[in-house]
Amino acid sequence: MIVVDHLTKRYGGFTAVEDVSFACRPGRVTGFLGPNGAGKTTTMRVMVGLTPASAGRVTIGGHAFASIPNPGRHVGVLLDASAQHAGRTGREILALGATAMGLPSSRVDEMLHLVGLTDGEAKRRLRNYSLGMKQRLGIAHALLGDPSVLILDEPANGLDPAGIRWMRGLLRGYADRGGTVLLSSHLLHEVEMIADEMILIGNGRIVAQGDQRSLLASRGGAASALVMSLDNARLGAALAAAGHAVTPAGPGLRVAATAEQVGRAALDAQVVLTDLRDGGGGLEELFLELTSSSQRDAIGATR
Repeated sequence: MIVVDHLTKRYGGFTAVEDVSFACRPGRVTGFLGPNGAGKTTTMRVMVGLTPASAGRVTIGGHAFASIPNPGRHVGVLLDASAQHAGRTGREILALGATAMGLPSSRVDEMLHLVGLTDGEAKRRLRNYSLGMKQRLGIAHALLGDPSVLILDEPANGLDPAGIRWMRGLLRGYADRGGTVLLSSHLLHEVEMIADEMILIGNGRIVAQGDQRSLLASRGGAASALVMSLDNARLGAALAAAGHAVTPAGPGLRVAATAEQVGRAALDAQVVLTDLRDGGGGLEELFLELTSSSQRDAIGATR
């Protein structure tokens, strides 16, 4: 379990993180969301002892990171996939980590296989890795010691769609086995696909936290679904009759309703659905609203 207790970090007159408190529990994926520069990375660096706190504290399993013996066996960390010696091969990087943690060399092969790096790729030097390969190697290094806690900063950077799906499955399985996952990102959609809970940060302060349903309910947000069918006109009429707002969205419809409500309306109207997904509009609007003061694009749009 990770506990962040009234954490503050100042750099001279600049406050990067201010009075931040939250907890990440075993068996759950916690999404740490915010625009670039919101304070996510600073908070995570304090967690793992790379940056000292100005006030407050962070504990992992009840201990400060610096006091955990052989920390790689308890906490897996990926903050910067390029933060390894560029002249070493992927296999050498993992082998050094295994030696430092007192692990058998067979663990290196297990991790390379787990993250999908081939023998040929493992023999390449890090400088010749793509960003996606560096991310896979970084995830392998984080998992090397079979830790109970994972702290990952933007792990989807550089991964292709198949790689992102693979990562989601890997982290979901890890949490389902009782692991604690803290996953930071500025990409709302990727996190909401996997996170059990979300923490939204803007300008160094927590602006909201909870699961998707409670976040929307607390701000009066509405559910949204995207749907396509063999008869959109008939489906739209059935949804409207049931009291749901319906608007065209490309080849389909956007509906102010949950996916379950859309499915039930389609069943009652005997319309065949060809696609149905969470529209995410309510949560996205909530995220943009709560972090608007730290969104760079909003500033540029006013010029």
